[in-house]
Amino acid sequence: MRALITRPREEAEGLAQALHQRGIEPLIEPLLDIRPRRDLLLDLAGIQALLFTSSNGARAFAQISPVRDLPVFAVGDATARRCRALGFAQIESAAGDVTALAALVAARLWPDQGALLHGAASAVAGDLAGQLAALGFTLRREILYDAVAASHLSEGTCAGLAAGQLDAILFFSPRTAASFVTLIQTAGLEAACGQSLALALSPAVAAALAPLSWKEVRVAARPDQASLLSLFDFAPALPATPFPAQPPDPAQPPDPVSPLKGLP
Repeated sequence: MRALITRPREEAEGLAQALHQRGIEPLIEPLLDIRPRRDLLLDLAGIQALLFTSSNGARAFAQISPVRDLPVFAVGDATARRCRALGFAQIESAAGDVTALAALVAARLWPDQGALLHGAASAVAGDLAGQLAALGFTLRREILYDAVAASHLSEGTCAGLAAGQLDAILFFSPRTAASFVTLIQTAGLEAACGQSLALALSPAVAAALAPLSWKEVRVAARPDQASLLSLFDFAPALPATPFPAQPPDPAQPPDPVSPLKGLP
């Protein structure tokens, strides 16, 4: 089984290893190129906590600031692990989306203790600032990196889609999903997607994939990598061999055994 990963390359590498462990051959097609803004000077005066809604935000912050002692609130477990690896000392994970992150912040912090800094990209998903403002918090969003969309799909991905060789395609954000749809339409490969499963991290990601006709769209029960990978557990069994079956021998009677023969 082959699966296409559409995440930025640094996140895709770890996901590729997880797919290998499941016996799935990963192919990487980054639809976003992460470009940190290295010339920023961050003013952290009055900031009581840092908020990261992606590993990219945490990584970009760490490249331009030595500060590691402010409390960190991460949108999910993968981002929290990245923060831990970068040396941050106090980390909590919302294990969800921006709504879960806002709820976690409200449960742990007081609005009058200082502003919050959200290390993010130039484009963000969800209204984290609005949700926190409704709870009395001041959120300052610092654009720490740009996520530049790919201008085209690679020849290998196009050929794999056209030949029906990509059994599943993984999508982690509405922006990536929407970009993929545009690139597929530009390449004239809409019909080819009918041979692939689309695995979406959230309903919002699945909605962005709606313009294409897929073999099936599956949505993770929770917005995290483990839940997305669990969608493979329900994938139909694939043929044991890529070669076409031999025609039946007319001299032999048909096999009366159930079509489930051979399954464990």
